[in-house]
Amino acid sequence: MRLGELERAVMDVLWDRGTPLTVREVAEALQNRELAYTTVMTVLDRLAGKEMVERERAGRAWSYRPAASREAYIAQLMLDALDLSSSRDAALVRFARSVSGTEAEVLRAALAEEAADGRDGKD
Repeated sequence: MRLGELERAVMDVLWDRGTPLTVREVAEALQNRELAYTTVMTVLDRLAGKEMVERERAGRAWSYRPAASREAYIAQLMLDALDLSSSRDAALVRFARSVSGTEAEVLRAALAEEAADGRDGKD
């Protein structure tokens, strides 16, 4: 699920802080944007509806935290992009050929670890 520009900015605040935040705290973190409190509240409410954030009562206010890590979100975007291709294999090959050497090493290590976990009976 792609996020709009303001939704992404709100999520960046939540991901960067790493602790649950109230609407006011998110609005303060975005003060350079001069957003109304109600705008931030609406964005957080929509993100909750999209299951991007989880909320819980903090006194009279709600506190919000990401439902998943930034890395999990990016990985899902990549999987969603693969779903757009008529050939996932061709898209994966094209992607693999476009990454840097260091990124390729990270991918190789992750795949090797996944293969080793599979041999050990782990999921």
